[in-house]
Amino acid sequence: MRRWLWVGLMCCALPAQAAVQQFELSNGLTVIVQEDHRSPIVVSQLWYRAGSMDEFNGTTGVAHMLEHMMFKGTKDVPDGQFSKLIAAAGGSENAFTNQDSTVFFEQLQKDKLTLALKLEADRMQNLTLAPDDFKKENQVVMEERRMRTDDQPQALVYEKMMSVAFQTNPYRRPVIGWMNDLENMTVDNARDWYRRWYAPNNATLVIVGDVTLPEVKDLAMRYFGSIPSHALPVRKPQTEPPQVGIKRINVKAPAKLPYLLMAYHVPELRDTPNDWEPYALQVLAGVLDGSEGARLGKFVVREQRVASQASANYDMIARGPGLFVLDGTPSQGKTLAELESALRDQIQSVIQKGVSEAEMKRVKAQVIAAHVYQRDSAFYQGMLLGEYVTDGLPVSALTDEVARIEAISPAQVQAVAAKYLVDDGLTVATLDPQPVTKDLADQPPADMHNLK
Repeated sequence: MRRWLWVGLMCCALPAQAAVQQFELSNGLTVIVQEDHRSPIVVSQLWYRAGSMDEFNGTTGVAHMLEHMMFKGTKDVPDGQFSKLIAAAGGSENAFTNQDSTVFFEQLQKDKLTLALKLEADRMQNLTLAPDDFKKENQVVMEERRMRTDDQPQALVYEKMMSVAFQTNPYRRPVIGWMNDLENMTVDNARDWYRRWYAPNNATLVIVGDVTLPEVKDLAMRYFGSIPSHALPVRKPQTEPPQVGIKRINVKAPAKLPYLLMAYHVPELRDTPNDWEPYALQVLAGVLDGSEGARLGKFVVREQRVASQASANYDMIARGPGLFVLDGTPSQGKTLAELESALRDQIQSVIQKGVSEAEMKRVKAQVIAAHVYQRDSAFYQGMLLGEYVTDGLPVSALTDEVARIEAISPAQVQAVAAKYLVDDGLTVATLDPQPVTKDLADQPPADMHNLK
């Protein structure tokens, strides 16, 4: 989930920057280029529009499983050599899978971009997918699930909450997959996924850094231009039916502290020229959380001392339906019911009394500051561009984001709170802590904001 990057109250003009440029190869590969000549580096990101939301029951986790297998080699680049070649060139690489997409990325000196594109084009069409490699990596993924979800109480609550909040939409399934599906997954499942989705006409190549459009065009044509496109499966609409009442789930798991998660169904950004509610929801999240002056920290944590931690989060960019999420840990001597009541009070305060101009000014300053600092990172620039385009939004929507946020009024923030933060669209998940074994006590906590 994208979070506001809080860097203090500030308001300043965005730095001058070359316009984002976009073109498409004849095989359907979309290429996005953002020139940034401040340092001699380049970031290459290859986004496949295939995530866990495209999976079928019985094969959950296959998108993430194939992400792992993409590093297991081709005929020309054997297992382990991809990472070694990038490292030898002084670069770094990694990948991630979420509900909407699977992304592979490299950061290198600008004269090494050729290497990154050559390697990515090779594994787009020539992945080996050896059964023995699959069997070993499948064990790695199952252990990853145990460590990141099964043995992490807050992550487990999040997973259970998602399975309840969504009735039909595939967002209800975990990205890493259900353990039973992982235990029964075969290399043919991964091979079928690779053949179905890994094609140039289902991918976006994002290049950010010290490059020019002509050289990127030349490299893209050289390495990706000959890869044939193929017909993609029809993606059927998977509209989530309206929720008709509050849902609750209580999760018992070994943990030191109780935990509360509240999720409201809200819209995502779709019609970029006309949608305003997603931007208002972003501002609402900033009013509640994101700085020392935000309401949850000021009132629920410091003044009322109901919570030791409380936060609010909303990400308006996604292929599927959205959630506005609040979470928190009650302070010692306080109950989950008291914490839920305190969070509800803050929502009702917005609905009944609205938000002040001072709060609006603070949140809008956060947005501008975040965009300034995002532009200091070639990698993060690429992440935003890839996310927008892969989720079906034009690049112009990203360019306009600051202006659209600045145009939001206090009345619009109050309106979205009253319309969407209501019980009929609410799912509440609680953690009932059970005795903790020593092994679990020694593990680091999960990062709740990287679970998407």
